[in-house]
Amino acid sequence: MPELQIPIQRGAREPIAAQITAGLRAAMRDGRLAPGARLPSWRDFAAQLGVARGTVRQAYERLIDEGLAVALGAAGTRVARQPPAARHEPAEAAGAEAPVVVDFASFPPPATVFQMGVPANDAFPVQVWSRTVARATRAMAGVQHVYPDPRGLAALRTEIAAHLAIARGLSCRPSQVFVTTGYASALSLAVHALGLFGTSAWMEDPGYPLARRALGVLGVETVPVRVDIEGIDIERGIALAPRAAFALVTPGQQAPLGVALSPRRRRALVDWAARTNGWIIEDDYLSELQLQGRAVPSIGALDAAARVLHIGTFSKTLSPTLRLGFLVVPPGEEERFTRAAAVLSPATSPLTQRALADFMRGGHYLRHLRRMKRLYAARRDALAAALGNASATYAKAGLAVLLRLPEGMDDVALAKAAHAHKLSPTPLSPWYAAPAAGHAGLVLGVTNVHEDRAQEACDRLMKLIARHR
Repeated sequence: MPELQIPIQRGAREPIAAQITAGLRAAMRDGRLAPGARLPSWRDFAAQLGVARGTVRQAYERLIDEGLAVALGAAGTRVARQPPAARHEPAEAAGAEAPVVVDFASFPPPATVFQMGVPANDAFPVQVWSRTVARATRAMAGVQHVYPDPRGLAALRTEIAAHLAIARGLSCRPSQVFVTTGYASALSLAVHALGLFGTSAWMEDPGYPLARRALGVLGVETVPVRVDIEGIDIERGIALAPRAAFALVTPGQQAPLGVALSPRRRRALVDWAARTNGWIIEDDYLSELQLQGRAVPSIGALDAAARVLHIGTFSKTLSPTLRLGFLVVPPGEEERFTRAAAVLSPATSPLTQRALADFMRGGHYLRHLRRMKRLYAARRDALAAALGNASATYAKAGLAVLLRLPEGMDDVALAKAAHAHKLSPTPLSPWYAAPAAGHAGLVLGVTNVHEDRAQEACDRLMKLIARHR
């Protein structure tokens, strides 16, 4: 058979076995591998490519599973003489059309420069994570085939509880931790378990647009409460809706302004919840990645008996593709949340959960967080310096930089125009319940702004702003 030239990219996110599979599949499509052709032995092909024999074996097994190859024992592995009928690839994989975008402010395009709320594309711990997933896969192969615990894997819940005690000052038992598929899943579980349909809730203004929309879908009326340099204004919330059922807050790093809830207002919020039998739902948005000093402790750390539900995810720290989050409920509330979880089944794949539990147990998660804090601090400083060179009006806001725009400028239209130039800033005005004069701005995520390209990206953005002025 002909010499097969399959390029191997060892630093790529795609596993090497998957790269080999894709290369052989392409060779079959373009005729370099004819039907019935014998593939090289695992040993010979591994030596040719400079990889392990087990890696080649995985690639061959995938082709066999797809019906593109057949294993014939001593006769070797051969290309199938009658390959399966061609399947239609999903539109996104085939590149036939753009990703589904329901709302520009809520669903930004694929991760590019300035996109908010995603981790660095070039800093994911690929090798360690790949090994961890492989070990978890082997371990899961011998597990009994039963329905998984809807609360989440016990091992992961234990690791999350231990991590929160160290990183967030939040003391909780594993039984208080519920694994979810992310933030929206945790929020939905809280509303269902507590029976909050038809109630009202304080929500920060400006605040996360998707949270406002999700609560509306869940039958909760949101009451916008202004945010200032101390965070959400508790006195204003009491004046607007003193009997609100709960308050949804981001006390560690408010999104999108980046401020932390002051100690005085934290205590006032806890006192309000205790006095009115209200709840506090704490969105721990990016708090572990606070770039100056130590992360502000969770509100739940203020009072172990407080009526605080803590929501966190691994989307910003590791990857949103994992679809992993968690909800920590107050002591004594485990049973009713377990009943709700049994119906809603909010937890994600047990395999992914097991891999993450092993990743955290091995200390890799804390090391990754330390590396990311250093990296993001350098990238944010580089972006701020570039904006300063352009004489722009900006403020640092957590893992973003908030760029103010001239009054009257349409920040949504500007952000859409920037997308065509491979820039993904987030418009600020949709974060407000009722956008008004002075709300126009762009939220510039720093995680994917490389230091050596920050100035060039800022120059492109400033030229766009000048054209829209």
